[in-house]
Amino acid sequence: MKHLAEQASLFKRFYLSVGLVAALVFSSSLWALDLHDAKAQGLVGETISGYLAPVGSVTPEITALVNSVNTQRNAQYQRIASQNGIAVSDVEALAGKKAIEKSAPGHYVNIAGQWQKK
Repeated sequence: MKHLAEQASLFKRFYLSVGLVAALVFSSSLWALDLHDAKAQGLVGETISGYLAPVGSVTPEITALVNSVNTQRNAQYQRIASQNGIAVSDVEALAGKKAIEKSAPGHYVNIAGQWQKK
């Protein structure tokens, strides 16, 4: 019985942590308007891996934005994985799924290696 309670607590913390990551991923105030604008202009999109990627032509500005966002996401994913005793890849996969689900209409998402406008 104690084992089940520990598992339930672990899953609860995991999903709360993932919720915090989702808030981080979708908080435009953290990235100013650059991330929002880049998504709205179709320059970057969400991937199933949980990370941002350029959609078309890559400029130094797009590369810098993608690298900055992804570095911050990776740090959060690692923290969540460590706190919950799970693999980073599990956190990345769940975050990627949620990011694609929550992407706004008109934004790009990469599904099965193909960019699609949501």
